[in-house]
Amino acid sequence: MILEVKNIYTSYGLSEVLFGVNLELDKGEAVALIGRNGVGKTTLLLSIMGLNPPKSGEILWQGMNIVGKQPYEIAQRGIGLVPENREIFADLTVWENLDVARKNPTGNGWTVEKIFALFPALEPIRNRKGGYLSGGEQQMLAIARTLMGNPELLLLDETSEGLAPMIARQLQNQLIELRDRGVTMLLAEQNFQFCVETCSRAYILEKGQVLWQGRMDDLKDNEEVKSRYLLL
Repeated sequence: MILEVKNIYTSYGLSEVLFGVNLELDKGEAVALIGRNGVGKTTLLLSIMGLNPPKSGEILWQGMNIVGKQPYEIAQRGIGLVPENREIFADLTVWENLDVARKNPTGNGWTVEKIFALFPALEPIRNRKGGYLSGGEQQMLAIARTLMGNPELLLLDETSEGLAPMIARQLQNQLIELRDRGVTMLLAEQNFQFCVETCSRAYILEKGQVLWQGRMDDLKDNEEVKSRYLLL
């Protein structure tokens, strides 16, 4: 396993959010973390990234417990977060947003040229400031900027939220391409259909606990579980 989350409890002050969450990812997997709004998906990603560390439990990244490490240390070890609010630099151009996140590539590392090949819509607007991009363009840029750090694991928080269906489908295809290139991904999503073709396994989070886990193909056909936890 490249990532093992073991029995973590995470809170915001006195408000407990995660209760004994366990999760595993193999290298090269794309795994969905599915659940309704407010069930703890974002908190789990922030716990992994060190932005809201768990009170107890372990998070093993390539065998090392990273609980207590600073976010920049976790990023240096190969984990990248694409946040829900994107957090691109509105006053910087597309190219500048990418350049500021550049990490010297080794081997098959990401370059601006490779980014534009994956996200061709960004190249014609490379000189446009981030604040003038559409929602879909901003989301592509947010993913692209994170990739420029050459992460081994990509954490994606509500990637499809607020996007038109056609743009969401385009992003889905680009994530499938990333998966096929061997990028390990954990997608926190409310949009079940967005995850169906992208992810091989899924965890369903409800009230801060994992209440179902298994193969995506099994979840896709399980009407009882989808109705109970996902309101589908």
